[in-house]
Amino acid sequence: MATIKDVAREAGVSVATVSRVFNNSPLVSEMTAEAVLEVATRLDYWPNGAARSLSTRRTGTIGVVLPDLYGEFFSEIIRGIDTEARAGKYQILLSSSHAAESALVKAAQSMRGRIDGLIAMAPHAGSSNALGEFARHFPVVLLNPGFPVENCGVVSIANFEGARAMVRHLLEMGHRRIALVKGPSGNVDAEERRRGYREALKEGEGDLDPSLEIPGDFDQESGYASADLLLRLQPRPTAVFAANDWTAFGLMSALSEAGVRVPGEMAVAGFDDMSIAPFLNPPLTTVRVDAAELGKRAVRLWFDAVRTPPESRIFPREILPTTLKVRRSCGARNGTPERERAGRRGTGTENGRRE
Repeated sequence: MATIKDVAREAGVSVATVSRVFNNSPLVSEMTAEAVLEVATRLDYWPNGAARSLSTRRTGTIGVVLPDLYGEFFSEIIRGIDTEARAGKYQILLSSSHAAESALVKAAQSMRGRIDGLIAMAPHAGSSNALGEFARHFPVVLLNPGFPVENCGVVSIANFEGARAMVRHLLEMGHRRIALVKGPSGNVDAEERRRGYREALKEGEGDLDPSLEIPGDFDQESGYASADLLLRLQPRPTAVFAANDWTAFGLMSALSEAGVRVPGEMAVAGFDDMSIAPFLNPPLTTVRVDAAELGKRAVRLWFDAVRTPPESRIFPREILPTTLKVRRSCGARNGTPERERAGRRGTGTENGRRE
């Protein structure tokens, strides 16, 4: 087992510098910190012995790494994680990866010795080896990962089922030419929602036209920009499924500026059910994801693992169900009460399931 002296000698720095790196001291330059962390990883060094004896030397802290720390979706995940962790007498140590593989790994590495385990959202496969290595030392739970990792718990969103339910609903409303404003390339949520969109069109004999799939980036700016492309299509789509609510908000703003009536000339639907969605004009039809519950379930899985001897641990996969929220932006009749429909069919209960 490597010691702090081994890391210091290999990295060509003092023991005090290594200690400062693992305490996130501002006195250490970024270049030096990266060099120390690289050596620590290579030597498999874990400070304070926390990973070697979780039963006797726990820190009482769960590390959490998310792509971003702002915005309603991520703040709700954090709220769910923090609520459940505090109920179990744990605190959280939070960091952002900004959706970069290297930043995720670096953030998790810097938490060595200060956490008893890790909850991370890892949408890119490049971090799988590092996460698998972390899982050798303490329990790891992944949120909606885009790749398989052995010995890790997983909580995923029913993205495919939710998107398919939404497009099925639009088909039931009489639409056949339905566009999709996509999410970022390589993002697992975006890819699963596109897969659900395509499957529903195939099942319902809608138009499977590649020109109807418009680039997007899960933000208002890309939704706003998508309107110009959508309005140039001939014939125009009569409905648009935006891959998330932010995209739908931007799209609806641009359509309003262009004098295109929603839903009279073009129906719009989103995904996530952000808190402002029911208060738009018209209220947004969308797919509800309980982001706080996603965080809570991740902590419950983590507690299940940490309370079980390593040799007896089971690493299940839980799927968080989605719910279709029908409002007026899809063409629902004025005065029709908001309706809820399950976003999963034949795949579990309202409480989700384990695999």
